[in-house]
Amino acid sequence: MISIKTKQEIEIMREGGEILARIMKELEKRVGPGVATAELNKVAEDLILKYGGKPSFKGYEGFPAALCASINEELVHCIPSERKLKQGDIISLDLGIFFKGFHADMAITVPVGKISAEAQRLIRITKKALKRGIKKVRPGNTFGDIGETIQRYIEDQGYGVVRDLCGHGIGKELHEDPKIPNYGKKKTGAKLQEGMTFCLEPMVTIGDWRLNQAKDNYGFQTKDNSLCAHFEHTIAVTQTGYLVLTDSSGYDKLRMER
Repeated sequence: MISIKTKQEIEIMREGGEILARIMKELEKRVGPGVATAELNKVAEDLILKYGGKPSFKGYEGFPAALCASINEELVHCIPSERKLKQGDIISLDLGIFFKGFHADMAITVPVGKISAEAQRLIRITKKALKRGIKKVRPGNTFGDIGETIQRYIEDQGYGVVRDLCGHGIGKELHEDPKIPNYGKKKTGAKLQEGMTFCLEPMVTIGDWRLNQAKDNYGFQTKDNSLCAHFEHTIAVTQTGYLVLTDSSGYDKLRMER
């Protein structure tokens, strides 16, 4: 069953989401050659606690860290380690915060120093796919409309759309109904209603979209070891469209109003 949030609940999720987005910006600044992913995890957890939240992922199904840090052919859910980033890598950072009783979830893929033109294009297309999916969020549209839009754009660019993982509802629980594939057909699936909150997260591969388990037994990586990218936002359906909850632009205004 898809839960409907009140305006007050969405405002709490927006506050947590804006904090999460600010933390992500700080993590992005710290990515660079020679940085261990464990260092990024410590920064993420320290900042979440500083802002009065808790890490959504730590302890979830036994996951031992606050941050998921996935490099190159690794797509999602990889455990941070002492592995150091190298010039030319790309890294996907996936982070969740539990704040005032509600979760927010966000992911970005960022370059490590100077990267190849191919990797730059992959990141750009994945980010655009998320934006196109978000623009389909409004009452009366369906989750199939969103999935079809994301899939068509990615495949038109010659890339693969991951089928094994998907977006999800979010709120008091980290993963709520519905599951939201990054592929589909128009006018299929549940209709969007005001008050729904969920995560859209295109996962894109340069090669085959099929996945294997990563070496840490938590994460996933591409079966053919091709590069992959991942972007995610937490979204609320409004009366006339959508609100991106994991957006840091309103945080300074929020602090001034307190």
